[in-house]
Amino acid sequence: MNIRNSSFTKLAAAGALAVATSTSMAADAVKNVVLVHGAWADGSSWAKVIPLLEQRGLHVVAVQNPLSSLADDVAATKRIIDAQDGPVILVGHSYGGAVISEAGNHPKVARLVFVAAFGPDTGESVGTTAKDFAPAPAGPQVQPIEDGFLVLSRKGVTEDFAQDLSAAEKQVLFATQAPTSASVFGATMSDAAWRHKPSFYVVAENDRMINPDYERFAAKRMGAKTLALPTSHVPMLSKPTEVAKLITEAAAGNRS
Repeated sequence: MNIRNSSFTKLAAAGALAVATSTSMAADAVKNVVLVHGAWADGSSWAKVIPLLEQRGLHVVAVQNPLSSLADDVAATKRIIDAQDGPVILVGHSYGGAVISEAGNHPKVARLVFVAAFGPDTGESVGTTAKDFAPAPAGPQVQPIEDGFLVLSRKGVTEDFAQDLSAAEKQVLFATQAPTSASVFGATMSDAAWRHKPSFYVVAENDRMINPDYERFAAKRMGAKTLALPTSHVPMLSKPTEVAKLITEAAAGNRS
């Protein structure tokens, strides 16, 4: 028996199985949804979307990112992906788009959904991916605190982050915001998952945190099925029904 040929045959068979599994996952319906929040937020930013998805029979988990580094956030996201019992739809908001672009290479991830999010390519960071677009108005409202972390001012939350929400909702967002390490904006992608997996994208047309022109560019570069909504940076809170519908379509594998 030729041991070398036998080993090669086994490796080829394993590779073929992996490709077949990936192709099947891309086409089949998925029941698990993992939601990844962005900077200056936490898992509660998905509070309106979660029940809508669960009403559609999906199993939903929101990651609580430490926002201490991209590597830490990717690790936290992968931990939740690992805990799911099958293929996963991975959804990222804002900076969470960078997290899912890296964590989305996990073999359980079937499809990606970006919600008013950065979508850095391989070798890009959040800080460089939108360099060719005008800066968003919220920039001056990002304020440094201790140990290299950043927070968003009250004005930044009310006028730029969530200008289309009620006063009470804005107050909750301001009170629950999580300080975010400045390092997350400079960390580069090792391998952008959207290059390999089907993607969906919600463009927030009135976004003051990320230039909407960049969002349209990112969605086009991904070849993503795109939904444009006249919202602030938090469409999952201002238009939860529409956002939940696109995530449901991603779970069903509907890209038409």
